[in-house]
Amino acid sequence: MKVCDAAGAFIEYWGFKAVNGRVWTLLALHKDPLSQSEIAESLGVSRSLISSVISELSDYGLVEATSTHRNAPYRALMDVWPPIKEVLRTREWMLLEASRLALEAAIEEVDIADSVGQDVPFDRNRMKLLLALTELGQALLKLLFALGVPRSVENANEWITRASTVVNYFRNAS
Repeated sequence: MKVCDAAGAFIEYWGFKAVNGRVWTLLALHKDPLSQSEIAESLGVSRSLISSVISELSDYGLVEATSTHRNAPYRALMDVWPPIKEVLRTREWMLLEASRLALEAAIEEVDIADSVGQDVPFDRNRMKLLLALTELGQALLKLLFALGVPRSVENANEWITRASTVVNYFRNAS
């Protein structure tokens, strides 16, 4: 249960409900699929709460029923990368893109003001540095999207080796 709580805290930090992380983790770690009643009992929450959580996790592609039976038990889907990537793409990427566009517009305004001899209280070079850092953030997100994550324990070592190679490349380039 401590692992479920820790996953819930992590998920909550990302802006989602902690119970979603707790439910997914319980299902992911359990040997057998669990019914909604078993999940509710294990986590000490109401069955109605579990019903809504299961619906939300199903929508994200993180859990599935083991059959079409009304009270079929659920299991966690272990390929969590597609939903994580979608959240990063729709939330973090868009925040970076809004920052990038705002910085580009601000730099343009400074250029226009400079061209007509207006005094500008902002440092164009710092703006360009922030723009470059924003673009670096977007490039790192693109790289993360391309890397994906291992789909099995057997592939984890290969994935870690590939990811380490990329990290070392950037470390040596700086």
